Formats: sequence, structure tokens, C-alpha cells
Amino acid sequence: MNIRTLGKTGLQISEIGYGAWGIGKTAWIGASDEESIQALNRSIELGLNFIDTALGYGDGHSERLVGQVVKAHDKPIYVATKIPPKNRQWPARDGVPVEETFTAEHVIASTEQSLRNLGLETIDVQQFHVWSDEWVGQGDWLEGVRKLKEQGKIQHFGISINDHQPNNALKLIETGLVDTVQVIYNIFDQSPEDQLLPACEAHNVGVIVRVSLDEGGLTGRITPDTTFSEGDFRNNYFRGDRKQQVYDRVQKITADLDISVEQMPEIALRYVLSHPAVSTVIPGMRSVRNVEANMRVGDGQGLTKEQVEKLKAHRWIRDFYRG
Repeated sequence: MNIRTLGKTGLQISEIGYGAWGIGKTAWIGASDEESIQALNRSIELGLNFIDTALGYGDGHSERLVGQVVKAHDKPIYVATKIPPKNRQWPARDGVPVEETFTAEHVIASTEQSLRNLGLETIDVQQFHVWSDEWVGQGDWLEGVRKLKEQGKIQHFGISINDHQPNNALKLIETGLVDTVQVIYNIFDQSPEDQLLPACEAHNVGVIVRVSLDEGGLTGRITPDTTFSEGDFRNNYFRGDRKQQVYDRVQKITADLDISVEQMPEIALRYVLSHPAVSTVIPGMRSVRNVEANMRVGDGQGLTKEQVEKLKAHRWIRDFYRG
């Protein structure tokens, strides 16, 4: 497993991390705790040492599973989690004051709840689950972050950038207050390459990439006939003719690169890891089979320059979460 530095944190983390939203048993339907624990353990056996979860994933269920697994291993495993916005609005909306989303009191109380869920004494990277650059210099949230760092309850501070809004963190990055950012970045949404990733390189901010497989769209397994369990958020994400749109675009990618559909997950992950600003990518891996397939990609190789250039033509500007 290739190791990368998580920006100014100095943490040496696996370039394939574990995204633990899918094991929280909300939004993503179908996970069994037994299989989730097996998948987490297998990923660690194969060299993974970075897990990203959140208090909002199953109201702490994901954190509790992660904590159970981390404590069962002797080697260091770095855990990142997230503080939900106080108003429970995802993503953050323009014009909403920070006092309604992140106060020092809320930051501290949420972190202490996460520590109880995880059963850990410290959180390696604590993140805000939404962000708006309007909040720079506003409110008392930073006092809460500083207090938690002083108490040793968190080691580093980051944010999870709103869906498809990579430029909505540039001001915060320039302040030097943030250690990491988490962002949607994949073959379809290449927009972080424009301003965000260069800013992160300039300010030595660690980059955690989420949705690298477009919620399954870039795995090549979404077809016009694909169905999801009742209550699964992907029923909305891939509603209408969106499955057909995704399927058609994936077919064009495979033709352009002369690859099989089965190679799509690897190509999608390697595309993200080909950018030097990226510290780690955190696909959701709810089965041992997916863990073993994804972990093989973490060899530090990326894609060839020719492949990366070909994929530039497949940028697709859209928002399936809200649009």
C-alpha cells in the first residue's frame, strides 16, 4: 500500500482510505454489521490505515463500528469524523449565519459524543460536515476547535466541502486555519482541478477525496435496469433517465480508453490518485470483495499521462444530489 502525507498534519496515510458512510445503515441500505466489520478488518490487513466516518452516519452507528474495529488492532489507524451542522441542513445554504450551524458549544458537544461512540481518547481529524466561506471570521466556532486541540481531544481540523462546490473553501484555505479538506472529485466532476487542488498544494492542505466512484456511477455496474432497495438514497440520485445517462457516458469512457467495463472502478480511483494534491481517496467498501479489489489500486502508480488527458474530455457538470 502506497503511503502519502496528509498535508500539514504530517500523518502518513494509505492512499486508499475507508469511507464509512455506507456502513451507517442510513441512506445506503443493505449493509450488515458483520460484513461491514469483516470489510474493515480486511482493509486494515491489506495496509489501509485511514478511516473516514461521521456522527451523522446512522446517528453514530458508523462511528461505533469503526471504533470497535480500530481498538482490535495494534498498529496505528487514523480516524477522521465529522460534526453535523446544528440546523441539520446538507449542504450549507447561502446566507445562513454560522451561529445556526457551528457554535463552539455545538462543536465541543458533538466531538465529545463522537469520542464516546468511537471509544477513543482523541480524533485524528475532526471535520465540519458542511462549509460556507461566508463563515470565515464569523462566530465562535474556532474557539471550540482550539479548545479541543488544547485538550488533546482532536489533533487536526478539516472541513467537508459542499457537494460540487470546490471553490467554496478557498478563503478558508488561505487563512491557514484548516489542515484538511474533503471534496467530491472524480472523472465526471473534475472541477477541483481548476482552483481548489492548486490552492491546497500552495498551502499544504491535505486532500481527502470522496465520491470518487460517483455513488456507483463510475463502477460500470449502473445500467438502465439497475434497481435499489426501498429507502436507498440512490433511488433519487439516479432517478428518471439518469441511469441511462451514466451508462452511456461510461460506455464512451471504456471505448475511449479501450478498457473493459470491469476495469472502470480501478480507472476511476487511479484518475483521482494521479493528481499530486490528493492525499487519499475514501471509497465506500461494504464487502470484502470490494475491499480487495480497491486495495490493489493503492500501489502509487496512478494512470499514464495519456490516459489522464483522454479522461479530461469526460468532464460532466451536473448535480444529481439537488438538480
